[in-house]
Amino acid sequence: MSRLGRPTIALYNSYDPRNFREAHRRALARAGPLALAFDFNLATFGFPFPQDLGTPQEIADWVATTTSIGENGQFLRELTSKGRFQTFPYPNRGFPPQLGEAVLTTRKPEEGKKVSLDDIIALLRQGRSVMVVFGLGPKGAPREVFEMARKHLDITPGGFSLETCTAMGAVVGAIAHRLYL
Repeated sequence: MSRLGRPTIALYNSYDPRNFREAHRRALARAGPLALAFDFNLATFGFPFPQDLGTPQEIADWVATTTSIGENGQFLRELTSKGRFQTFPYPNRGFPPQLGEAVLTTRKPEEGKKVSLDDIIALLRQGRSVMVVFGLGPKGAPREVFEMARKHLDITPGGFSLETCTAMGAVVGAIAHRLYL
């Protein structure tokens, strides 16, 4: 059997890039357990972490002191200790290629970029890594993310809008179910 590609949950900050909000904290605290439970990596883009937090471990430790989600942040800490949580600035011309094919999760996939869950599973089974991108903010991902991502996935059967953490659970659960079961 061929080796599976690595799936990654990517959280793209669509809020004010200067202020760390409660929504950032909640998304991280919820994404950590999902990533750990279903064997995904976790990456953030453009998160305005406090200046004194320089490493993913410092960020995970700080988030853990401020949340009761995910066993008081312990799952995010564990994911980080395994080297599976990374932080990045906003991407300029594209997402880091080492994270795999960028697939934007959206209720409005563009024609020509729309992919199915089966397409994502096929990439992973071919040994290619896939990064599923979630826009974190009231309007989801901005236009530049739609343009950077060559693939778009609507996990619902018909363009239903899901709250970010609900969408994360649905996408990660669906991928894991098809990939591992």
